[in-house]
Order: sequence, then C-alpha cells, then structure tokens
Amino acid sequence: MAAEAGGAAGKRRIMCVGLVCLDIISVVKDFPAEDSDTRCLSQRWQRGGNASNSCTVLSLLGAPCSFMGSLAPGPAADFIAADFQRRGVDTAHVAWHPRGDVPCACCLVNATSGSRTIVLHDTNLPDVTARHFERVDLSQYKWIHFEARNAAEQSAMLERVERHNRAAAPGRRVFISKDLAQHFGYLSAPEALQGLRGRIQPGATLICAWAEKGADALGPDGELVHSDAFPPETLVDTLGAGDTFNAAVIFALAEGRTLQDALTFGCRIAGRKCGIQGFDGIV
Repeated sequence: MAAEAGGAAGKRRIMCVGLVCLDIISVVKDFPAEDSDTRCLSQRWQRGGNASNSCTVLSLLGAPCSFMGSLAPGPAADFIAADFQRRGVDTAHVAWHPRGDVPCACCLVNATSGSRTIVLHDTNLPDVTARHFERVDLSQYKWIHFEARNAAEQSAMLERVERHNRAAAPGRRVFISKDLAQHFGYLSAPEALQGLRGRIQPGATLICAWAEKGADALGPDGELVHSDAFPPETLVDTLGAGDTFNAAVIFALAEGRTLQDALTFGCRIAGRKCGIQGFDGIV
C-alpha cells in the first residue's frame, strides 16, 4: 500500500520514495519447467523497483520528478545512476551507503502470455529513514509518493508532510495493490476499498487496480468510481504495469484532473505498457 501527500500544484517536482533495484529480465517463449535448460528470446538489464519505475513513467509523461531511495557503490549502482540520468530523474536525495549490495531481481517475462515472474534478492541495504527525509525541502515538491516500505520511518515522513501541508489540507491518496487486497481476503477492488476504508485516515481517497478488471477508487465523499481496463491487442510484458498505473494516476491528479479521469488515464497508460517490452513507447 502506498500513500501520497502533496501541496498546491505548480511547476514543482513529484518525488517517489522507495525501492530501486537492478532487474535482469529474460524474455522466454514459454515458462520453463523446473530443473530444465532453455534459451531465452532476449535478455536485458533494466532499472527496476516500484518507486523507481514510477519515476520512469512520470518522466516519460513529462513530469519533472525525483527519486529517493538507497544505493551502494558498485557496477549495479553505476548502471542505475546512469539510467536515472538518461531519463532525467533527479537523484539528489538518493541515500548512498558506503557498504551493502544493491537489490537485484531476476525476472522471467513469458512472451506467449505476457506474464512476469519475479525473484527479488532484497538485500541488507537499509531503506531511507526519516532523518534522510528531513533534508528534503518540501516546498520544492507538489506531490510525494511513498512506496509502502519501512513503516515506522515512513510514518514519521508522512507526519512531516502533513505538518507542512496543514494549511492546504490536500488530503491523502492511498493505492491498494491487488496482492494486498487478496491477502486480506477481498475478492474484488470495490470490496477491498469498502473493507479497508475504516483502516485509512478519514478524508483519504483509496485506489485499487485489479488487472484485466480495470480499477476502482473511493473518494473522500464515499463515491465509488470505476474504469475498465484497456488491454493491448497482444499482451507482451506486464512487468511494471502496476507502477505504470500508479504513476499515470498521480500525474493526472497532480494536473488537477478528476478522480474518474485520472483512473481512466491510469488504466489506458498501463494497458499500453502491457503491449510493449519495457517502458519506451507508452506515450
């Protein structure tokens, strides 16, 4: 679950706080059997991680954005830093640790079904802390997106954002993943939104995407809105589709669009992403 909080709109940046990792992606014709040898159709390195991917999509949509997360020196970090620069993502608030391993994900993308299977080595590299976040000049940002990690530290970060925004009272937007909803026993997005509403701060907007069934959102007034999915003609690669949806919804809401328009825009962009390898070509 991820929560957003932001101040007034303007030319300020959108910041995403969370994970960056190295994705080693192998595209296979069919998912391999256990204990088998097979050749992949293609293989690539890609900068990954939920918050990191959202930065990529925001940049492609034309939003100035920043990433805040942890890295440690080494070849993987060199690749990641260069890719952030190539995308125009600001990394001034990356927390560099003198020791540690950058997280790495081995990803299998099934070219026949478009499914993605991820095995993540989430290493001992510490997440960013509230102390790191204290160095951020909040007036430079119109929207801050938190990937749900390190809850105790992020609670302190959110409290700082809320103090900063007290006069503006912008509210909070909370993304609930399908995986989290199913973990709590919910069988659909509307059911999850209604069921989890009581756990969230009053006045928040809840948003939940449900793959091919589209997405639903519950506004602060209790109104439920829905968007159908926009599947591509051929399902190619679903890796990062959820991050794409989140980023597109954030982009639209930060531009002042209605919740319904933002939800539909998020589903459209996520659908485009599922029809291509990687992220280039979603806009």
